[in-house]
Parts: sequence; C-alpha cells; structure tokens
Amino acid sequence: MKMSKGQIGRRLLGLAVAGVALVAGGAAYAEEVGQPESWAFDLQASATPVMDSIMRFHNWLVVIITVITLFVLALLITVVVRFNAKTNPVPSRTTHNTLIEVAWTLIPVLILVGIAVPSFRLLFEELDIPKADLTVKATGKQWYWSYAYPDNGKFEFDSLMAENKQPRLLGVDNELVVPVNKVVRVQVTGADVIHSFAVPAFGIKIDAIPGRLNETWFKATKTGMFYGQCSELCGKDHAFMPIAVKVVSDQDFLAWVEGAKKKFAANPENSFASAGTAAQ
Repeated sequence: MKMSKGQIGRRLLGLAVAGVALVAGGAAYAEEVGQPESWAFDLQASATPVMDSIMRFHNWLVVIITVITLFVLALLITVVVRFNAKTNPVPSRTTHNTLIEVAWTLIPVLILVGIAVPSFRLLFEELDIPKADLTVKATGKQWYWSYAYPDNGKFEFDSLMAENKQPRLLGVDNELVVPVNKVVRVQVTGADVIHSFAVPAFGIKIDAIPGRLNETWFKATKTGMFYGQCSELCGKDHAFMPIAVKVVSDQDFLAWVEGAKKKFAANPENSFASAGTAAQ
C-alpha cells in the first residue's frame, strides 16, 4: 500500500514521539534507586560517589562510540556514492597518502588515550580504599550470604532469599544494614565455591573466593533499600542468592546493632536468626 508524503510524515512524527516517550519513561524508571526497573535501558541510578564516576565514564564512552560509528557510516556512504563503477568508471591508482596514513595512526592513539586516562582514574578510585568508618565481612555460601560486623560486637547472621518478599528474587529475610554517608569496607570471601558480591547502585562487584579475602568499599549517600545478586555462576541455585543492603541513619544503625546483639546472644546456635527485623 502506497502512502502519501503527508502520511509518511505523520508516521515518522508518531515514531519520534513514541521514542521520546520511551526515553522519558526509561529515565523516570532509572530514577528508582536500588533495584532494576521495567523498561529501563540505562545503568541503575547511582547511590555512591564511585557509581557517579562509573556513570560519567560510561557516558563518555557512549559519546566516543557514537562519534566513531557515525564517522565510519559517513565513510561507507561516501565510498558507495562516489566510488562505484558507474560514478567512477576509471579507478584511481593512488597507493599512498601520507596525511591519511598519519591520521589513521594518530587519531586512534588519541582516542585510546582519551579512554585510558579516565579509566585508570576510575580504577584507582575503586581500589584505593579510604579510611573505613565500618567494616563488614560478607561470606558467599551455597546459596546464601553470611554477614559479620567485626567492629560492632563480632556478631554474624545469614541472609537468604525470602519467597514472600518483594521485589521478586531480591527480597531477603535479613538485610545487610549500614549507616548513610559512611565509608563501609566490605571484606569478601567464599566458603565453598567462587561467588561474586555485586550491588549495581553502589558500583561494586568483587569475587568471593574460598581461602582468599578480597576487599571493596562504598559510601552510600542515600537511605533506602539497595539490591544486588551473586554475579558468578556458583551452582544450581546461583539465581537465588540475592544481596539486600539497607542504608539507614546513624541513630537507626546504632539501634539496629543493639537489637542484633541481643537477638544473636539469645540464639547463638541459630544461624538463620532474624536480625533484619530490628531495622524495620
């Protein structure tokens, strides 16, 4: 069926409006901090300075990739239009062009330098752990996480996926509770196989390896619930060992610690004791 120019214009306008609506909707969903959202196409909204840096680096790479793609597309179109057999029946016998050879050597080098400098800066920011206000130890097990607070009485509890809690596959019985605007050092290890401790909104992802203690850090700047998952294939229930971090005020954190100490003192043999309810 043939369409008039007006119909084609209206179709294109409709597609453009739908695209804008989709982008706006995705941006709105991206503002939901701490968990994945339907129709979101960008990174999760940031809740730490490190994640802020990751997002800036990501956006910078998108600009570079877009410019390179458009440039290569323009070259391809130019070749197709100007150097086909009909338009250019007598091909050029040029074999060397000093300017072009220098350009296609120098420009990629400059692009790589433009990527490497912020990349190394970001790596140093992630790996250079500042003086910690709180240390938490996370141990990956088949298939749940155990958390210990060596700075606050050395109590420990397990965190398992709760089937009756939302969001689906992310809710747990006992959340990892930390104070807001504090540097939290996370020591990570594995009890059986290799796991991976990852919370996208914090910009952290580090392997939990048996017999080895890895470290990462974050400084949550917003209160609320933040979710992650084990990001290493670790067995049949790999998809069912979520990470839930509850960021609270200093006063709420101190109250939670006192409540957790009492609960675990009352149930020293119960590794599944419900400490998370004390923060609710």
